[in-house]
Amino acid sequence: MSKLVLSAIAAAVVIFSGTANAAEIKILTAGAFKQVVLALVPDFEKQTGHKVTVDNGTAGELSKRIEGGEAFDVAVITPGVVDDLTKKGKIAEGSRVALASVGVGVMVKAGAPVPDVSTVDAFKRALVNAKTVAYIDPASGGSSGVYLDKLFEKLGVADVVRPKAKLKRGGYVADLIVSGEAELGIHQISEIVPVKEVTLVGPLPKEIQNSTTYAAALSASTKEGDAAKALIKALSGPAAAAVLKSKGMDPAGS
Repeated sequence: MSKLVLSAIAAAVVIFSGTANAAEIKILTAGAFKQVVLALVPDFEKQTGHKVTVDNGTAGELSKRIEGGEAFDVAVITPGVVDDLTKKGKIAEGSRVALASVGVGVMVKAGAPVPDVSTVDAFKRALVNAKTVAYIDPASGGSSGVYLDKLFEKLGVADVVRPKAKLKRGGYVADLIVSGEAELGIHQISEIVPVKEVTLVGPLPKEIQNSTTYAAALSASTKEGDAAKALIKALSGPAAAAVLKSKGMDPAGS
């Protein structure tokens, strides 16, 4: 048998073996981390032969879905939610891996006047002067919305902001800026950067900034443990660092 034929058989065996061992993995991710997952998944699928299905929601929504019994293999949510779900037997003990953190930023429509948000007082003026302010609905469980609702109270502008608020239950707050439904938008920076039709005015002032950390963890009932662990490794590995930066996030521990 010629070397050429032997090589072809060997290649076929490798391909068949990879296909036979391929797994279907479902990942549930908080919206702020979705763009990172989508950027890294294609190469992961190419390298491993596994197929990844991506679904997203706010941290609060995902917590309820997982508690309700939704099947998944990997979850990317806040560490507090991971710990809570671990106690409830939904997340595998000891599987939590820190991935990244992201702060909250302010945006306006591209080409619109850019307000000063460099200090706490300037940020308060921007809130008061804006005709409409968009942010994640706190009732949806989105971490930025929950934080902002409390921040407005702390800054003494809640009674001014709430009547003119445009609340988004999930997805991009930027959508409300692009459509003209809101003048000023506040959301996690990773949710602002991908939208070309808006301008990131800047992060919240340091004194009132709120960074959200995201962690990946395994489902306690996953049947694709090895493949799921490989996916988490890809999301936390060296290749992820550049993607995180491009999406407005910082790698864990940076």
